[in-house]
Amino acid sequence: MTNLDVEWAKDWMRRSSDTLTEHRMELIDLDRAIGDGDHGENMARGFTAVIQRMDEAPPEDVAGVFKLVAQTLMSKVGGAAGPLYGTAFIRASKAAEGDLDAAWVATLCEAALDGIVTRGKATTGEKTMVDAWTPAITAAKAAADAGHSPAQALRAAADAAAEGAEATIPLKATKGRASYLGERSIGHKDPGATSTAYLLACAADAAEAVEG
Repeated sequence: MTNLDVEWAKDWMRRSSDTLTEHRMELIDLDRAIGDGDHGENMARGFTAVIQRMDEAPPEDVAGVFKLVAQTLMSKVGGAAGPLYGTAFIRASKAAEGDLDAAWVATLCEAALDGIVTRGKATTGEKTMVDAWTPAITAAKAAADAGHSPAQALRAAADAAAEGAEATIPLKATKGRASYLGERSIGHKDPGATSTAYLLACAADAAEAVEG
């Protein structure tokens, strides 16, 4: 099995930038329904800046990539997404050591979620990105325990995150700006959970490209 490395991390960010730019209007529309409508623009702009900085000064290891992402998102992305994703990637950078295998994929997701929860004080069932990260951790752990590769663990995590994002539709928001809508937030998919699913899918795509 091929473990994950810095080239995978860089490819993950390039794919994320392309995907978030592609889905910019979708994320804007989702956020417009229950938020302030800037999530898609912020994420696309933030990851475009990530790639620019990464090209100017390429990091030498996975931790360096994640740190660059965190610093860029915190400085370039407004609203809640910048601090939340920035803290997630800071925690992920601290966890990026040793063999970056399937078991580490779960560690990555746990570190990211820990950062998000620390920053946003959210828990599951509140219609936030936590509802995508939490099942991703469970799926990654199960894949690692079954002896699967890092790419397979990431794909399992991404699929679980996508299901988690869909599962936010019937929820009533009780955290963040969407919570102001109360019952009117029901029936809309959370934009943060959606962008989480896209990010993890890009991580899986990059890992599968490494495995060939």
